[in-house]
Formats: sequence, C-alpha cells, structure tokens
Amino acid sequence: MPVVGPKPPWLKVRLPVGGAYGEVNRLLDGLALHTVCQEAECPNKGECFHSRTATFLILGDVCTRGCRFCAVQKGKPEPLDWGESERVARAVEALGLRYAVITSVTRDDAPDGGAGIFAEAIRAIRRRVPGCKVEVLVPDFLGSEEALRTVMDARPDVLNHNLETVPRLYPAARPQADYARSLNLLCRAKGTAPDALTKTGLMLGLGETLDEVRAVMADLVAVRCDLLTLGQYLQPSRAHLPIERYVLPEEFAALAREGEAMGLKHVEAGPLVRSSYHAREQVEATGITDKHG
Repeated sequence: MPVVGPKPPWLKVRLPVGGAYGEVNRLLDGLALHTVCQEAECPNKGECFHSRTATFLILGDVCTRGCRFCAVQKGKPEPLDWGESERVARAVEALGLRYAVITSVTRDDAPDGGAGIFAEAIRAIRRRVPGCKVEVLVPDFLGSEEALRTVMDARPDVLNHNLETVPRLYPAARPQADYARSLNLLCRAKGTAPDALTKTGLMLGLGETLDEVRAVMADLVAVRCDLLTLGQYLQPSRAHLPIERYVLPEEFAALAREGEAMGLKHVEAGPLVRSSYHAREQVEATGITDKHG
C-alpha cells in the first residue's frame, strides 16, 4: 500500500540560492542547455549547482517514452540539435569541470537514438578540456549494437545505463523498456571496451523486495558491471507511480555491503543517492584507474 504523510527527515534538503547556484543557472540558460537536475526534479540540484557542477541532458528535453516514475516531459520532441555537443563542451570548460556527466532523454524517433550526438559531445569535451573524464548515461537505443558502438568508439570513461527497477516492475514502471535488453547493453559495453567502467542504478521504494534487488545485483556481477547506485524513489506528482515505502538508511548501507561482497566494485547507496550524484567520487571509490582520456 502506498505511503502517505510527510517525507522522513533524512529526505529533507535545503535549496541554496544566489552565489554559484545562480551562476550555473545563468550559464545553462545562456547556452540553451538542459540538465537532468532541473528536468527530473533531482533533490540534489541545489548542492550540485552550488558546487558548480551539473548533469547535462542532451537530445532535447522531451522524451519519447512514458516511464511512470520520471518527471521529464514526454511527447513529440523537436528535431535533434547537433550544436548541443559543442555547447555542452563550452559549459564544461566554463565550469572548470574535470569530470563531466552527460545523459539524455530517450529518442526512439531518431535513427541512431541520438548516439552520434553522445559521441560528438565526448569528443568536443576532450577537445576543449583535455584530460576531463566523461561519463555518459545512455538510453537503451532499442538494443541497437551499432548505436552503442558509436558511443563506445568515442571512448567514454564510464558507460552508464540505468536498469531503474527489478524485472517484475518493468510493466508498471518502464512499459516500453525491457530488462534483458538493458542488461545486455551493459554486457556488450564491457565487451566492446573492457577498459571503460560500466555502471547502472536502481530506485528503491517502488514495491520491490530485497531478494529481488539481490537478484539484480547478481545479474550485474554476471555481466561484469563495475558500479551500482541505489537511491530512494520520490514521486514527482500524483500522476506518477506512488511510493510504496521509504527505505531506511541502514537498509541502503546493508545492500551496499552485500553488493560489494558479491563482486561489484562499488555500490553507492542511500536515500538521496542518484546516478550522477558525486559521480567522480563513485568512480574513485572503485580503486580502478581507467585508461581513457
């Protein structure tokens, strides 16, 4: 049964204003860029903007899928903007980032799912900010091997693709996605570029059981996934899936220990954890020095 009442205290955050927070907003507006921080109503937006960082959202701001957990606008998107990649690189340079995270809406309407723009964004960042590490959080590209190879050929340091939830909940949460297809993408990414780190994330609190989460972690170990993030699902609006329960901080900590004991290089777990939150620190926690960039 869905939970009712106020959020527990560990989920309450304050939103900084002014200072760097305002600067980042102005920079993004000036370059006509979107961020997942804004579009997905991330609870960590204030902290990240205040620290002069952001997760860039490319391929526009309208998604072609109707996932019932996501706050990003859905519908018919505008044509792809091939200038986005260079503008993202300019923002990375202006912010002085040494670790950039790029994600996107899903563009099932595009022949390559937007893979070419992902690849060009990676290259553009490397041209403007040599040595900057780049993590890309990609959609499933409808299972296209060619699209994934396009991205991997650009040599991202981290290839991230979120499973989001356990297989049983896909019909309710991700009706246009497929668990096996997403898991296979992570497997193929590692096979294509063994030196790149692979990463995924799950939301908890949608009605999954702990045993189902453990089963997903076992699947991830089997495909040699390196990094896993676990965070609390927060309902964006009444039109989205309800929260079935608030997972306790100690439960997140226990799952992190279990996942690492199973063979994952690092599990970042906590109520406010999101896929790109403290992404650089997540990679550093693996103890792995990658060979890209």
